[in-house]
Amino acid sequence: MSTIALAPVAVGRPAIQAWFVAAAVIIPTFMEVLDTTVAIVSLRYIAGDLSAAVVDAEWILTSYLAANATILPISGWLSARLGRRNYFLGSIAVFTIASALCGMATSLWQIILFRVIQGLAGGGLQPSSQAILIDSFPPEKQGTAMTMFGIAALTAPVVGPTLGGYLSDYHNWRWIFFINIPIGCFAFVLSYFTVKDPEYLQEERAQLNRLPLNFDYVGLALLALVMAAWEVLITKGQEWDWLADPFGKVQTLLLVILVGGAGLVVWEMRSKNPVVNFRPLGERNFWLCCLIIFFAYSVLYGVSTTLPGLLQTLFGYDAYHSGLVMSPSGLASVTMLLICGALLGRGVDARWMIGAGLLVVAIGGYWMSVMNLEISPWQAIWPRVVLIAGLGMAFAPINVAAFLYTPRHLRAAAVGLFALLRNEGGSFGTSMAQTVRVRRDQFHTWRVGEFLDPFNPAVNSYLERAQAFYFQQTGDAPLARQMALQSLADLRAQQASSLAFFDVFLVAAVLALLLAVLVLLMKRSVAEKGAHIGAE
Repeated sequence: MSTIALAPVAVGRPAIQAWFVAAAVIIPTFMEVLDTTVAIVSLRYIAGDLSAAVVDAEWILTSYLAANATILPISGWLSARLGRRNYFLGSIAVFTIASALCGMATSLWQIILFRVIQGLAGGGLQPSSQAILIDSFPPEKQGTAMTMFGIAALTAPVVGPTLGGYLSDYHNWRWIFFINIPIGCFAFVLSYFTVKDPEYLQEERAQLNRLPLNFDYVGLALLALVMAAWEVLITKGQEWDWLADPFGKVQTLLLVILVGGAGLVVWEMRSKNPVVNFRPLGERNFWLCCLIIFFAYSVLYGVSTTLPGLLQTLFGYDAYHSGLVMSPSGLASVTMLLICGALLGRGVDARWMIGAGLLVVAIGGYWMSVMNLEISPWQAIWPRVVLIAGLGMAFAPINVAAFLYTPRHLRAAAVGLFALLRNEGGSFGTSMAQTVRVRRDQFHTWRVGEFLDPFNPAVNSYLERAQAFYFQQTGDAPLARQMALQSLADLRAQQASSLAFFDVFLVAAVLALLLAVLVLLMKRSVAEKGAHIGAE
């Protein structure tokens, strides 16, 4: 077993050039991650304009995520074959063009097709930009590099619903895609002049080009099948009643995922040229960080999609104003990312920063779970600020700890797998939050209505006062009685729904608390000058 010094070519690169590279690569990363959430609050606008059902418009999200998930784990292979710089620039160009086509779509199926193209192109942006940052900064500056990446990857999902709501409410839903055009063009030009492939990648590409292609078509087919089934399952699972689905769609998809996933792992581990390289998962820090980032992003997306639903259905906010409640947390995450990046540069162990961040996330989630329907907007803002600040504390340290012991020749594959699990964590969290809310709504409706019967004096008192009020309004006694009963039913539904929303936040808090325990299993993770990475 040999040890390789973490000394990428960029160590000798002037510091100012590294910062130009960082600026160039985080812009397209922000743009790509933003598109995973920017359309969430705009689906009803898109469906109405294209004469489609809202439930069918959900495929706009599913198609993008499925395409994104398919390309992420093979981004390392594509970078090696095409050259990372060429692949990165090509991904920006295709993503920008596909965004324009999405904005010009005249039917639902057109926009779904263009979203697939957008997702395939966008899948190469996150891992490529992260790998470029890792190679552009020396070991003692890895915390700073991951802070820059974290600003894009963590704040984009927070800003997405706010921006999407504003554009849809005050302009047109098509602008959620058109806005990518100037950003994409600027990012392409900036990256063209600043991003270069380091010498080790150029040598690796030259060696690969001298060998036969030997493309792993079986591995790619299995990957596409598994990821497509996974995305459809977590998107439609609750709608189809999960394992209780009478038509067997969920059961079929689950069988495809289990059998296809097992076949994919076995095939790729035995392949000499795997399209998806699972070998980085053999390093303890890496697989623990993969597990943490998956569920941390589950918490982020679960809370980020649940809170707007709570504000819009029970508080009467529109999409724009519910987005404003969520926006201050973005500033908190950026602040914590900068602080933690500086601490990592001073030699603080990333493990303890990850653990502290997850504990803060748990505190924020619990605070959100004890809210009620009488709160002001600021009483909804502060708990979310705490939760997102905790994620900001953990994000850069997780990325440092994940790759600190990863051999350089496995770095591209590791970055692709890490980005895949980060994205799929978001999809899983969205589905988990929806399922918890719906199931707990049913439970609380039954429990809240358990004592709403004619033998309860409080119920009779409420109905008498309500009936008198409605009788004054209508002058019709039977109608007043019916309206009083309906108001009691509405109140029960409102309280049950609020308790279900708060249960989602409690689940997020418990999940974050459990993740903090995993930190104890990690190896010492200090990004310092002269640091070494794992054995080949």
